[in-house]
Amino acid sequence: MMLDDLRQTLDEVGHCIWSLDLPTGQVTLSPTCGRLLGVPAERLATFAAFQALVHPDDRQARSDAIGRALGEGGGYEVEFRVVRPEGGIRWLRSRGQVRLGPDGRPARHSGVILGIDEQKKAEADLRAREAHMQSILDTVPEAMVVTDADGLIHSFSTAAERLFGYPAAEIAGCNVSVLMPEPMRGAHAGHIERYRRTGERRVIGTTRVVTGRRRDGSTFPVEITLGEMRSGEQVFVTGFINDLTQHQWTQARLRELQSELVHISRLSAMGEMASALAHELNQPLGAIANYTNGCRRLLADPDPEAIARTREGLDKTAEQALRAGQIIRRLREFVSRGETEKRIEPVTRLIEEASALALVGAGEQGITAHFALDPQVSAVLADRVQVQQVLVNLIRNAREAMLQSARRELTVETRTLGPGSVEIAVSDTGPGIAEEVADRLFQPFVTTKPGGMGVGLSICRSIVEAHGGRLTVERNRAGGATFRLTLPTAREGASLHAG
Repeated sequence: MMLDDLRQTLDEVGHCIWSLDLPTGQVTLSPTCGRLLGVPAERLATFAAFQALVHPDDRQARSDAIGRALGEGGGYEVEFRVVRPEGGIRWLRSRGQVRLGPDGRPARHSGVILGIDEQKKAEADLRAREAHMQSILDTVPEAMVVTDADGLIHSFSTAAERLFGYPAAEIAGCNVSVLMPEPMRGAHAGHIERYRRTGERRVIGTTRVVTGRRRDGSTFPVEITLGEMRSGEQVFVTGFINDLTQHQWTQARLRELQSELVHISRLSAMGEMASALAHELNQPLGAIANYTNGCRRLLADPDPEAIARTREGLDKTAEQALRAGQIIRRLREFVSRGETEKRIEPVTRLIEEASALALVGAGEQGITAHFALDPQVSAVLADRVQVQQVLVNLIRNAREAMLQSARRELTVETRTLGPGSVEIAVSDTGPGIAEEVADRLFQPFVTTKPGGMGVGLSICRSIVEAHGGRLTVERNRAGGATFRLTLPTAREGASLHAG
């Protein structure tokens, strides 16, 4: 009775039970067998009849599995498809057992068959998802490396193969430290042990810039982001890795090109100021010539009074020589390419030196310059030559803007903006900024000058922003323009650059 209940239960859950007495050829089948294969149970009385329902591509595998069991005894398990009479395909799993008789020959063959369509569909869906995920990992530009809690590599993406030079099949199972140079490689085991012991996530969830090591031993900078994933009791760490070699080269090249553009801009500015500078230099040089000629005449007939006047003339000659030398020194410093290096610079000196150069010849143009420098403004962290280039450019623009104005006043002011920054404002009494270009004034190739290239203010803003500051413009009360330049202040206690 219990056996009948068991058979009924198996039948209800869709398990086909069958038994074949080999000496007599008698077959016993449960009702489910016919339902699974879609034919009456009496059509399944022989191996050939059952085999005829099996998908042609699976017949040989089923036949081989059963043949081995019949020859040696024991069990087997095989999955196969059957073609139902209505044309449908169904997946089945067959588990069989062959018992041998006393003579060593097979005596009884029995087993169970169950439908596995849902399982096969789930497996197919899983394979499709895995294939989709793999296709994404194969095309994503970031290298992906998955390790277990011991640091052993479980997954190595196609991008990782290209980046490190290892085939995935070769590096699988290796410790991830092979991708690191010394001393990182030697220290990695300690990091893994601490992570396993304490569970402390020092680098999980962070992005760091470290050094990677290729298969050929060469090293290169990489950016790595680590994430943790748990599967049951297992812990896996996934690393997404970017090669920074090209990025760093590009950044270096951009800095180089910016430096070139800044240098060319300075040379262009000097070309425009050449005539004014020549006039400025001619004054001390002409004075030197006059003083020396006067001294020569006085010494032609020396007397105590002539010698005293000669001494006075020589002193004035020296003063004019120093004046000319200062002009040349400012010119040389401004045009010099130099290296970009931020130092502690006094704001007053930055303005004085830049304005001395930019205001050459301003008096002849009827321009009056005013300076309102707040004594509380001390020093900023800046590259002196670059910031002075900005100031020279702003002052020269203000001069040019006022050439057609009746009132020509240029003002340079400084003030403190809170504890962290200072402001330098350059104002003019010109016509102001036209509305059609006001919101685009700092974009490259936008200019209000008839012959201008429109790169000066764009370069100025780039320099200021590289210093952590801002450069803005607004219309002032006089109707002209006011450019406001902010820079971060130097830390207290830092020494000023004396150079």
